[in-house]
Amino acid sequence: MGRLPIERVQPEGYRPFTTPRVLKMIHGGKNMSEQVRDNHNHAEVSPIKNKVGSIFIPVRDIERSRSWYCRVLGIAEDDCQVMNGHLCPLPMEGTGVILDTMPKWGGDQPGGAPSIDTPAFMLLTEDLEGSLAYMKKLGVELVTEIEHQHWFVIKDPDGNKLMICRE
Repeated sequence: MGRLPIERVQPEGYRPFTTPRVLKMIHGGKNMSEQVRDNHNHAEVSPIKNKVGSIFIPVRDIERSRSWYCRVLGIAEDDCQVMNGHLCPLPMEGTGVILDTMPKWGGDQPGGAPSIDTPAFMLLTEDLEGSLAYMKKLGVELVTEIEHQHWFVIKDPDGNKLMICRE
């Protein structure tokens, strides 16, 4: 006798988030680009990879932001060097994050470059509740509490909204 399927009940309006793991799907030994090309018979192939190299975060004070992000991510500040007076690459697993005062994109104007007003990416955690408690302990500004037992949103010192999401 076979097993009966387990019915999973989700809260009303719940939509699961797509995590980066989904982007690594392989079908028949082909990456997603090859699979899409085969499925649509495209003759022309884009030279642009479907791979994110780094994400830039606009900041006003590179030193203050470096300190804040290092505390939040548990990174030693000595491992995060400011380059060219306005860039600070953070040592990340996977896609890179670069803090940037963005002088070419409004950072040289009063008020600096515009902040990211909606979460444009997520930082992953295996301990969502512990991560929320850690943000509270650091005094980080919370935009939301934990939503759908899956994520919450914080603000950095420049008002950029960042999502923390259960991996």
